[in-house]
Amino acid sequence: MNEEILVGYDGSPDAAVALNWALDEAGRSGRPVRLAYVFEWLTVTGWIGPGVAPGVWPDEAARRQVEELVRKAAADAAADRPGLTVHGEVFDGPPALVLQERSAEAGMLVLGSRGHGGFGGLLAGSTAVSVTAHAHCPVVVVRDGQAATSGPVVVGSDGSETALRALGFAVERAAQRDVPLRVLRAWEPPGDRWVPPGFDPEETAAAERAAAEAELATWRESFPDVPMEVEAVPGSPSALLVEASRSAQLVVVGSRGRGGLRGMLLGSVSQQLIQHSHCPVAVVRER
Repeated sequence: MNEEILVGYDGSPDAAVALNWALDEAGRSGRPVRLAYVFEWLTVTGWIGPGVAPGVWPDEAARRQVEELVRKAAADAAADRPGLTVHGEVFDGPPALVLQERSAEAGMLVLGSRGHGGFGGLLAGSTAVSVTAHAHCPVVVVRDGQAATSGPVVVGSDGSETALRALGFAVERAAQRDVPLRVLRAWEPPGDRWVPPGFDPEETAAAERAAAEAELATWRESFPDVPMEVEAVPGSPSALLVEASRSAQLVVVGSRGRGGLRGMLLGSVSQQLIQHSHCPVAVVRER
């Protein structure tokens, strides 16, 4: 099934960057693209949207303006990318909830990091946290100035089920882009005050690397033309992945992991990446 790529769109510059990223992805995968503007009434007397002064609820003129904004953006995108199917749609309700619900029918959800109207302050609070935590498909967050087209695809590995799903997603993206895959497996070194008897950091790194290589074996067979590199590095997963993002075009993580990636969506790794990554971030969830 060729599931569509859903784009959270509100006419802001970051939404335009997210749309361009989604169109590039669609060009590689052949998936249709749907722009989703979430029209949220913020008060009983008015709403806030791009280029529109607060009006009396319900303001049909404001809604028509939004519908025209989305229609034109979809038409322009389709004209710029011949061969792609691009639709636009306006929805009512809280942005996070609406996007979560719509993601059940999508193959991927793409968001800009900040917008206006329904997407205001996306990275600062609840919307990004809620969408990445509860969406029914992979979520990609793109920030203005981030959408690099060179460098490898980087994926965080910890052996959990969601990390394995992220690995498959990352391999496919690397194959589509004809770029290498870099698998980063972080492990926590012992503290300064106590080191377990017989602890050998080289042996630990070798064991972690071997585990990651075993997870890659099937993917190497399926995608023999994709260069795949495994690194087992001591340190904080979020810090290592943020640093790796400097030279990457996409960083991929699972929604929940174990070991160094445990509780990812509850604060540490995914949110650190969404806030500080130097390239787009994909959070892959179980359906």
